[in-house]
Amino acid sequence: MKDLTQGNVFKTIFYFSLPILAGNIFQQLYNITDSIIVGNFLGKESLAAVGFSYQINFLLIALSMGISLGASVLISRYYGAKELQLVKKVVDTGFLFSIILSIIISISGVCLSYKILVFFQVPENLLAIANTYLKIIFIGVIPTFAYNSLTNILRGVGDSKTPTNILIISTFINIVLVILFVKVVRLGVAGAAIATVISQFFSFIVCMLYMVRRYPELSIHFFSLQFDCHELKKSVVIGMPAMLQTVFISVGFMTIQYLINGFGTDCMAAFAAASKVDSFAEMPALNLGQAMTNFTAQNFGARKKDRIIRGGKSALTMGISISGLLSIIIFLFPSFFISLFNRDPGVVQIGIGYLRTVSVFYLVFAAMQILNGLLLGYGKSFVPMLASIGSLCLLQVPVAILLSRTDLIYNGIWIAAPVGWIGGLLIRSLYFRYIAKNC
Repeated sequence: MKDLTQGNVFKTIFYFSLPILAGNIFQQLYNITDSIIVGNFLGKESLAAVGFSYQINFLLIALSMGISLGASVLISRYYGAKELQLVKKVVDTGFLFSIILSIIISISGVCLSYKILVFFQVPENLLAIANTYLKIIFIGVIPTFAYNSLTNILRGVGDSKTPTNILIISTFINIVLVILFVKVVRLGVAGAAIATVISQFFSFIVCMLYMVRRYPELSIHFFSLQFDCHELKKSVVIGMPAMLQTVFISVGFMTIQYLINGFGTDCMAAFAAASKVDSFAEMPALNLGQAMTNFTAQNFGARKKDRIIRGGKSALTMGISISGLLSIIIFLFPSFFISLFNRDPGVVQIGIGYLRTVSVFYLVFAAMQILNGLLLGYGKSFVPMLASIGSLCLLQVPVAILLSRTDLIYNGIWIAAPVGWIGGLLIRSLYFRYIAKNC
């Protein structure tokens, strides 16, 4: 366990966020590995199909993180206040809730996958392979939710290294299995999905065993789990806005994917490739935001408000520096990154336009995510939810729809993303100024 209320602020945040960054980078490598291997060995059609399914997978992963966020914030707060009995109640309750919800989502997803694809107008030539991939991904929802629940429990008590180490090993297993199933056994896109699910099961089992050994007082014992409705309600009050935020954001992204599907296979494949690069570049900012959530929650529980402000300034310094460097690299060499996934000239050209448009605004994205983490750590999740929903559904999506109908065509969709980020940053900045003065 790590106490985030002591020591140099900059170093504390930096060393706590590094394992989270590494872990989420390897989490992204699950999907990136699938896309690179599928795009090079199976062609742009398969890449486009997997790319659409990635949007669904993103929703599922983000949803699982949103569900367990409320529990993670409470765990950090109780741990900061040294109330370990309450920590255990939240651990058990949050895990049970995640498992029950994941089972419901998994069964529903397997039954409705084809209808989902038809609804979003996935081209007919991609329906069969996309449906196969998506059904298998839905099966993997249960271990994904369980693993993310355990990960947020460990982060809540300051242990961000262990989940990362497990995920690194799991990612290498995934890479080996994807190559084996796609290239050697020739299972097509189904092989990539099966490899991902097997790796997710591995992550969950190993993380579970580690908690039994390292944190026996917090470990999950299936036949003696405590379910506390009061703590669940408190977790939901904190986590539900974040979960709803995730759902609305994903629906917004699915709307954007719907627009992209209308421009054909090349545009779908380009978006699949470019969005992976984009997600990778946004990762440092997202992880600093996650680290600030736990840092703020622990220090808020310990009543160290000045330390929270200093932590926010340190995180902004780190986030802007890293994001600025990534902006320069991606803006200068976009064709290199797109070509990793597929070398079709049409796909590469469209992908270059995407990356050069959004990479200029990574600094805005970094500041937005760090402020978001601060607000969530304070337990103020409602306004960040409104900011995310508003900036996406009232700014990005409408702008994307309007501009995509002009001569800009799909380039208008790329321009809409920074518009949403700027709106989200402004809302969070104003609200944080209010919170800093009144909490």
